[in-house]
Amino acid sequence: MCSQFDLFFMFEASRDIMRKFNYKKEYKEYYMPKDKPVIVNVPKSNYIAIKGKGDPNVEDGDYQRAIGVLYAAAYTLKMSYKTDYKIKGFYEYVVPPLEGFWWQDNVERIDYSDKSTFNWISVIRLPDFVSENDFDWAVKTATNKKKIDCSSATFMTIEEGLCVQIMHHGSFDDEPVSVALMDKYIADNGYTNDFSETRLHHEIYMSDARKVAPEKWKTVIRHPIKKVD
Repeated sequence: MCSQFDLFFMFEASRDIMRKFNYKKEYKEYYMPKDKPVIVNVPKSNYIAIKGKGDPNVEDGDYQRAIGVLYAAAYTLKMSYKTDYKIKGFYEYVVPPLEGFWWQDNVERIDYSDKSTFNWISVIRLPDFVSENDFDWAVKTATNKKKIDCSSATFMTIEEGLCVQIMHHGSFDDEPVSVALMDKYIADNGYTNDFSETRLHHEIYMSDARKVAPEKWKTVIRHPIKKVD
């Protein structure tokens, strides 16, 4: 059974079709790669972000609650033009897709067999015109109006830089197949992975997992890289 919260997001998602600016369409090189690896240079962007730890599949767990907070703040900003609060430079837009940065302590890659050890930063991209003051207003407004504590959300700036990415088709547990293709591609072209505390395994979720079968999920996988000396 859908909650009122779910129904709100589903209704707003259907309205998004009419919006003028769609990040997935305007920035296809970052959101719609082919199912073959490609190297991209990802510019600095601002995000609504929440950090956490643990299995993302736990029902009503920290990760799932974080997603609710992200969307509450994101849609508050999106619909701000219908309130008395005015954002300078605002234009109507489609809320960008959910994204996630993932890592495990003392593990260079991702061990998909032990999701309880996942660390994550769940994010939704913000339009460039959204300032930190606008973000603070959205967090406070969403908390008051939607009766959800959004204080865990932070304004985060991320500059990924040089990366390799691919469109993965299927379950998240099958991602190692796509990652192997990425690793081979960068090795063949004189690059190597460049993971660190700030350069992480990155996923962009292009499918609604509630509505689409796992074998049809589309997920952008992005890894930081550097040129081999």
